Amino acid sequence: MTGLTIDIVSDAVCPWCFLGKRRLEAALREIGETKAQVRWRPFQLDETIPVGGLDRVAYMSRKFPDAAQLAAAHERLSALGGEVGVAFAFDAIRRSPNTLDAHRLVRWAAAAGRQDAVVEGLFRAYFERGQDVGDNKVLVEIAEGCGMDGKDVAEGLASNRDVEETSAEIAHWRRAGVNGVPFFIFNGKLALSGAQPTATFVAAMIEARLPAARQG
Repeated sequence: MTGLTIDIVSDAVCPWCFLGKRRLEAALREIGETKAQVRWRPFQLDETIPVGGLDRVAYMSRKFPDAAQLAAAHERLSALGGEVGVAFAFDAIRRSPNTLDAHRLVRWAAAAGRQDAVVEGLFRAYFERGQDVGDNKVLVEIAEGCGMDGKDVAEGLASNRDVEETSAEIAHWRRAGVNGVPFFIFNGKLALSGAQPTATFVAAMIEARLPAARQG
């Protein structure tokens, strides 16, 4: 079998992306894969949210006018999260942030060899502690907690460093047809959309690692 590269198009405020991360990790453990190259790619569920974010309650009320529907969705996500060790705390979330800066941090984390840890830190900060991942102070704390240079990250966030490049990559994925996340691409040739069951990820990875002549 060949090696395994996994590109994950994701957003830090997507609960299904957090679930998908956990299910993928379980799949990797199941097949004993310890050397897969996982690359997190940027996507914004809502690019119209301004810098500084919006009040979470008001924002979600506009998106889900039916409060019962939203409550049911949160209840389902909480139940699914409990199955994989994710403690969703939706009531603790006060802001709906613009995530461009979070994606810039993930980009820098890749260069520092800390990308997965930073993505994990963003998910846990937002969904389990209700922190504002659009706040630069929170982003610096996450970066430092993952072994990155906090001063460098703070300076980068205060500047326009990689704003254009990150925005361009987000646009690339939209042009490529990604209209929802998480979106997983295995070895650049096999794609799955959504937080699939662990068994589905296992099957996809096994297929993606087969030599091209043996596929199909």
